Amino acid sequence: MMLFPEITADILSRLPVKSLKRFRCVSKSWCKEIDSPYFINTHLKRSSQAHTHLNLILRDATNLCTVDLDSPDFTSIELKNNPLKSDDCATEVMGSCNGLLALLNSDFSIALYNPSTREKKMIPVSPLELPNDLDDSKVSSLFNFYGFGHDPINEDYKVVRFIHFYGDSPDGFFHCEVKVYSLKSNSWKRIDDYPYDLRFILPPDYHPRCRRGYGVFANSAVHWKATVVGKGKENGSDLIVAFDLGAEEFKIIPQPDYSSNEHEMNVGVLGGCLCVFCNKNCKQVEIWVMKEYGVKESWTHLCTVIAQLQVKEFWLYARPLAYSKGGDKILLELDNRFFVWYDLRRRKSKIIRIRGAPPIFIAEICVGSLVTLNGGGEGQTSGKDTQEKRKTRKKRDQFLSKGFKLVL
Repeated sequence: MMLFPEITADILSRLPVKSLKRFRCVSKSWCKEIDSPYFINTHLKRSSQAHTHLNLILRDATNLCTVDLDSPDFTSIELKNNPLKSDDCATEVMGSCNGLLALLNSDFSIALYNPSTREKKMIPVSPLELPNDLDDSKVSSLFNFYGFGHDPINEDYKVVRFIHFYGDSPDGFFHCEVKVYSLKSNSWKRIDDYPYDLRFILPPDYHPRCRRGYGVFANSAVHWKATVVGKGKENGSDLIVAFDLGAEEFKIIPQPDYSSNEHEMNVGVLGGCLCVFCNKNCKQVEIWVMKEYGVKESWTHLCTVIAQLQVKEFWLYARPLAYSKGGDKILLELDNRFFVWYDLRRRKSKIIRIRGAPPIFIAEICVGSLVTLNGGGEGQTSGKDTQEKRKTRKKRDQFLSKGFKLVL
């Protein structure tokens, strides 16, 4: 019996990418349907809403591994097609969005990669652009911050990079460079520097100093935790700094009214929504979710997980990663060593055993998708990119030779 095309497409949109790649060979019509932008977006939307086709990406000192959370047998499998695989430096995941990973290594190489389809694209190197009047003798350290996400206004994927230069000025801050890479144009551009004159929020001569190298993507923006700094000292206040990928500008996100301020706050994403998680004295973690983006009153207290009592393990730091298919559990990463499913209703947890997982890792969630990089390259590096990389490395080495610190 022949099914209507609409019914066939609906059934196919519920399947994992691995099956869809095989079914492209069934017929020309199926191949055309699966490759169509409408189907790719429908498949991604359905997977995101149902919390299905989720994968854990685990990084240790040398490798990237993937774990299928839909599989009853949690097994860690090495990503053999890592476009930045190197014996000399580790590959880091700077961000995950719509099934795409933004990868970085310490050799200043950046790549976009879809682990489900194995499509990859090397990003051209962008050199540091320091002001002409920069006095190297006053610079003591460089801090790199990256973010990756989707710009729905321009239907583009973007990488943002901003670099803090610190030195001997009264507040320790010297200069900031902000650049944005566009996949659609395959180029970087310089934008206005980080807005440190937030007088309506911060006291004079104070600015936010980001504390996390890689931002988290939610609601068309990348987010970092920042600490308020001025006159060479931190004043103890934490901020959520966001970079809107559509408007290409920074902003401050309001925080919830915490039960107390004695905690270590950080930002994350759950089910596509911005969240904050507050670890308190190695005893518990408090998790909040922003239901309506940018609206302070929409912060909702999701749960408080207590160590030893609700999780039968001792841990120092807990981080929420994803919802279960039914939405009644959340996946927690504890101390970069193990995972638990925490039942929101019963307030109980179950440890996940992953075969082949490294003893210590950094985890990222990636949904399986057909999102394409538009055939944007097989990972080849142009001669111009190589020259730019040499210039960037030379500039870095000049700083390091003078005893400066470079923090990735």
